[in-house]
This record gives sequence, structure tokens and C-alpha cells, in this order.
Amino acid sequence: MSILVQGGTIVNEGCVFRGDILIDGALIAAVAEGEIDAVPRGTEIVNATGMYVIPGVIDDQVHFREPGLTWKEDIASGSRAAAAGGITSFMEMPNVVPPTTTRALLREKQEIARQTSLVNYSFYLGASTDNVEEIRQVDPRTTCGVKVFMGSSTGDLLVDNVELLARVFAASPVLVATHCEDNGIIRENLARYRALHGEEIPPACHPLIRSRESCLASSSLAVRLARACPAARLHLLHLSTREELSLLDDGPRAARRVTGEACVHHLWFNDSAYLLHGNRVKWNPAIKEEADRVALLAAINDGRLDVIATDHAPHLPAEKEGPYTRAASGGPMVQHALPVMLELVERGETSLATVVDKMCHAPADIFRVDRRGYLREGYKADIVLVEKKPWRVTRDNLLYKCGWSPLEGATLSYRVVETLVNGQTVYRDGRFTGSRPGELLHYHE
Repeated sequence: MSILVQGGTIVNEGCVFRGDILIDGALIAAVAEGEIDAVPRGTEIVNATGMYVIPGVIDDQVHFREPGLTWKEDIASGSRAAAAGGITSFMEMPNVVPPTTTRALLREKQEIARQTSLVNYSFYLGASTDNVEEIRQVDPRTTCGVKVFMGSSTGDLLVDNVELLARVFAASPVLVATHCEDNGIIRENLARYRALHGEEIPPACHPLIRSRESCLASSSLAVRLARACPAARLHLLHLSTREELSLLDDGPRAARRVTGEACVHHLWFNDSAYLLHGNRVKWNPAIKEEADRVALLAAINDGRLDVIATDHAPHLPAEKEGPYTRAASGGPMVQHALPVMLELVERGETSLATVVDKMCHAPADIFRVDRRGYLREGYKADIVLVEKKPWRVTRDNLLYKCGWSPLEGATLSYRVVETLVNGQTVYRDGRFTGSRPGELLHYHE
């Protein structure tokens, strides 16, 4: 079946132009400025007049909670919310039950996604205290990366021993993605604030407990270890401080061995949000000062920071309530990430081409995703149509299984109208079509 996405404003590879995209089956057959004349008979026409047409977003960090934590989210519900937000591919994290620390457990998650995901999928293998051989043997063609929790985890998934970390970097045939916070510094800070406040620590203390010093110390260690292994590739997840930006490589993106990611919440909120939203904006790493938010955005705009992602990590409302020390860290974001970034475009804080580069092109380049992330002939037809039509985030229009969002009450200027995955429309005008064409992502070496 062929589809013609007609008359939209295409945003791709730094260019913005009015044109057409012809889809043949699962692939893009042609991208043209202006009209495509040679259209097969019977082609479905998708009228994109007045809309932006962009590649599908690739989110390199989500927590869809399956298996074992499915009261918060599951792959089916998470992929629906992702599709409604213009995300056509996700890379999911290993801190589920049981933790994804073996190749057999990776295959089990891939099978769940094959049966239930609306969008394309991939899964990290989690580094643990005893699975270096599993890491060594992971398949680089189907595995997005190895996730290392250098902080903000417990049990076997917390890997903060320097010797073991060095072994992980040396063994991994795929990119190593790290959550960097120094637990020793955090423990000292938490003891100090408990002495001051007891169990009634204000949420605004979160960025002081999970401090910039804890982030920089851990990130610096990860970079030193990665640079000591000639073949290692390090991706620093959810950077939250201006100081950490100096750790990143410069030069052509494809040649960088140390890359970095910023998450939407760190680009949208600053520490004043704790006074309004309390524990609902409790993420690890913590949202920090306005100067950090501005610095992260500047690094996105000038190319130092590589990727924008969500760190979608839903919890039930009850799990976010109560005393600071017991409230869970994380929040849902996949449905709103692209509209939020386009709102920053509307405010003049970034550009449309930059958002597409950091949410679509860059993840494909850094993770070496096969034939996705760009609107190019021969690439998979993962395509998103967006229009400027202001809307308000309310409880009634949320698609998250957890049923809440830290963005409730916000008005956003842009909405996703239609999402195509592998040439099939999965979401259109607020409704899902019933198609489930998501595929396992593949990678080239």
C-alpha cells in the first residue's frame, strides 16, 4: 500500500520546506520539495497542509515497567502514550522485576513488545555486580546499550565499584549509558538534612541532597573509565548541571566517544517548581537551578549536548505522596515531550530544526540505529504530523496508566495530529487506529 503525505512543511536535516513524502509499504519511497507527480494509482492521500512533518522521535530512555511493575505502566500503555506524543521508537531500561541482566530476559521483553507495542522498541541490558560475561556476549545488532546505575539504584543494579565499572566498559560491545550520581555524597547530604528537618524534609531540598557535586563526581569517573578503554562508547544520561557539560566530546557527532543527553523536565522546569509541585517534580538526578536549565538549553543549541529524551518513569500518585524520603522519583513524559520542546521553540529558546535534530537525528546517529531518525528514501516510514493548535493538559486527556502528569494545567501551542510507524498510521486526531506495526530496532556497527 502506498501513502502520500502531501503539502506539509517538512523539517529534516536542518532544512524546512514545503513538500511531499511518498511511502511504499514500510519504507519512504521519495521525499520532494514541492509536489510528487508520479503517484501510484490507489495511493492514500494524507493532507498535511498547514502542518509540520518530521521524522518519528526516538526516545533513548524510558521506563515502561514491564515485567513486574505493571501497575505503574506496561509496554502496551506506554507505547500508546508514546505514539500520541510523536515517539515512534523507544529504548527501555532494565530496572524491572526481575532486572534485565541476562540475554534470556532481554529476549523475553522483546517478545512482550512484539505482541503489544504500537511503536518500535529496544531494551538495555542492565549491568550488575556479576554479569560481565552476559555483557560481553550481548548482540550489538539488536541491543541498544548496557545501562549502568552508578547511583540511584539498589541491589545488584547498583554498580559503583571502580574495578567492576572498568570491567563493564572493557567488556561491552555496545554503547554504555550511565546514570551518574555519587551515593556517598548523597548519603552525607541526606544525613545533614535529616538532622535539620527529621522526616519532614521539604521537596525543595532535593537538588541539595542529590547535589551537583554528586552528579559531577560520578560523571567525571564514568568519563575517566570510558577514556581508558579505546573502544568504549559512553552516553551520559539526563545531565542536570552546567558543570558536567565540559565532560562531553566535541567534533563530528559520529566520531564522539563521550556523548550526553538532556531530559525534557530539566529543560522545562527549574528548582522553583518544587514549591508548586512538590514531590511530583522529584526526579533523579534532581531538577536544579535556572542557570543550569539555561546552560543545558544553550548546549543543545550549540551542539555540545547530543540528545533530548524523556526518562519517562511513571509512578502512581500515592507513590509520589507522603514524606520526601519515601516519595518515589520519576514522572511520566512520553505523551508531552515533543509538544513541550515545541513550546520552547514558540518561546524562542530553541529552534524547530534543533528539536528535530536532537530528538530524531541524533539518537539514530549515536546509537547507530538502522534506517530510522531521518526522512530519507529507503528509510523506514516513521513520520509525525504536528499542527499549531493550542491545548491544555488536563487529567481527562492523559493517556498514562498512572493517571497524572506534572504538566497538568499547562497550555501547549502544538499537538501531534498523526503518527505513522513503519508506514502505518497508528494514531490520528486523538484516536488509535488499531494497527500495531512496531518492530525491534536494529543497529549497525
